[in-house]
Amino acid sequence: MIGATGLVGDYLLRQLLADEQWQHIKVFTRRPTGYQNPRLEEHTVDFDQPRTWNHLLQGDVLFSSLGTTLAQAGSQQAQYQVDYSYQYQAAQAAAENGVQAYVLVSSTGADAEALLFYNRMKGELERDIKRLPFQRIRIIQPGILAGPRAETRPAEKVGLWLATAASTMPLLRSYRPIHGRTVARAMRRAALDETPGVQTDTLEEVFTRAGKETKKD
Repeated sequence: MIGATGLVGDYLLRQLLADEQWQHIKVFTRRPTGYQNPRLEEHTVDFDQPRTWNHLLQGDVLFSSLGTTLAQAGSQQAQYQVDYSYQYQAAQAAAENGVQAYVLVSSTGADAEALLFYNRMKGELERDIKRLPFQRIRIIQPGILAGPRAETRPAEKVGLWLATAASTMPLLRSYRPIHGRTVARAMRRAALDETPGVQTDTLEEVFTRAGKETKKD
């Protein structure tokens, strides 16, 4: 998996480690996760040098939850490098290495023809991922993410508050926030769905896919 130190990725890694059916978990990250487990193989990598580690992207499924914000990245170009280029390069390498399944955290409103930069970037990634020769592709499109973060994101906090307030209105429920733990659970369960082809889960479908929590969540 890539993106293991972000909000969704951290929850996903914890869930995978708690579920012994995932016998070998290989993580590629820009900084250490801080977890110790005999089933965890961790690689601290330079995403700008994919040729030095892409050959290690082998296994049954690649989880991708890598991402940043415009404020963190500093420019649209830098954000595109993280949210599109790094993820696509990893997915392409995994497909070439024979990985059969791919699970991606995208975003509500992802559209390669969108006017908004963020939605267009996410849509372009979805479009190009679908062209790769994976046997199964699962795209998760959550709305605004809720949950503890290591860094402060004032604009996101405002958006979360507005989305929470709006979710009390029946017509706006499709914009309600979703916890990172719930998205991670949906990703894990999507990976276990062996139906061939591409499936895209919009917000309501993400909640449905995630279902109820278990002791492994």
